[in-house]
Amino acid sequence: MPNTAPTRKLPTQIRISLREQQLILLPQRAIWWEEQRFLLLADLHLGKAGHFRKNGSPIPAAVHWQDLVVLGTLIETYQPEKVVLLGDLFHSDLNNEWLDFAQWMQQYHPLPFVLVKGNHDVLPDAAYDLPQLEVIPEQWQVAPFLFSHKPIIEPKNQRGGWAFPSLPKPETDFYNLAGHIHPGTTVRLGLGQSQRMPCFFFGSTIGLLPAFGQFTGCVRMNIQSQYQVYGVVSERSITRVR
Repeated sequence: MPNTAPTRKLPTQIRISLREQQLILLPQRAIWWEEQRFLLLADLHLGKAGHFRKNGSPIPAAVHWQDLVVLGTLIETYQPEKVVLLGDLFHSDLNNEWLDFAQWMQQYHPLPFVLVKGNHDVLPDAAYDLPQLEVIPEQWQVAPFLFSHKPIIEPKNQRGGWAFPSLPKPETDFYNLAGHIHPGTTVRLGLGQSQRMPCFFFGSTIGLLPAFGQFTGCVRMNIQSQYQVYGVVSERSITRVR
């Protein structure tokens, strides 16, 4: 009797070449750097739900556990040499959700995590003193990339969305990969409908990762012809926008 069980569709992913390195853009809003075997992501904003609950909004803590489940699946799938967090790992003051994260990380011991600190990473220094966690204050260079939380040239909110100003090329030969902005794009679906979605955004010298955390949102980027943009349709689908 033939097998009539439905075939499960595998998540899409997109491979790009950047500075002669192979990067795989994942619909889970992360990047797999093949040559170094690094898993790259930005803006988890763990603890944000607890911050909102403290201020009277009934946001369940489970929203962050869902993010950690996704991250754990990526770790088990790709077996990275390092997990690189481009800032805003934790959103607010120290609370139980940080302790939960520290305990969660232990199950992947001795896998190292590298945190390039962001503007929300303001916990006491002692909180970051974890065996698997290396903290970089601002920028981390691993040729040919310069990792940071805020891009070294920040875009401005203009008519039509956030756009990078026309400035001279940064004084570095490294390509800057960053988070912070939570880039998004709008894709037209036809019949007058459109969908806003997070996106990967690549210019000539700077690339932006979408926010990994579900409880984050995104801002509209001004998509110009010189950019390459990939929209995250869902946790299983990613598409080229430009």
